[in-house]
Amino acid sequence: MSLSHPIGDMVTRIRNGQNAGKETVIVPNSKLRAAVLTVLKDEGFISDFKQVKIDEHRSNLEIELKYIGGNGAIQEISVVSKPGRRVYSGCAKMPKVLNGLGVAIVSTPNGVMTDHKARLMNVGGEVLCKVI
Repeated sequence: MSLSHPIGDMVTRIRNGQNAGKETVIVPNSKLRAAVLTVLKDEGFISDFKQVKIDEHRSNLEIELKYIGGNGAIQEISVVSKPGRRVYSGCAKMPKVLNGLGVAIVSTPNGVMTDHKARLMNVGGEVLCKVI
């Protein structure tokens, strides 16, 4: 099965899993998805994720969702850049989510990182999603 928008699919699976109260969510593996999940883990939005082999050539990512007091650690997660409309931002005009309380995840030439780190490194890139 080929997906036209893998990041959008992953974000939707995380959102639906958290709304259903699931402990784990499974998404197909890719380098970009793993990089986005690393940022989410570093920022404290998910507990952990690990690669699970299906067979010799395929694998999935198993995401452990994080809950605080029965509520999900992710209040809101949404996709910014879509296949039909890519959203790019320079370092000077990098979006701030909730005036710095949320995180925008950006794909830069230096890798996938948060908007704050991209501003510090003085790089711009494609704004993938925002998380509150």
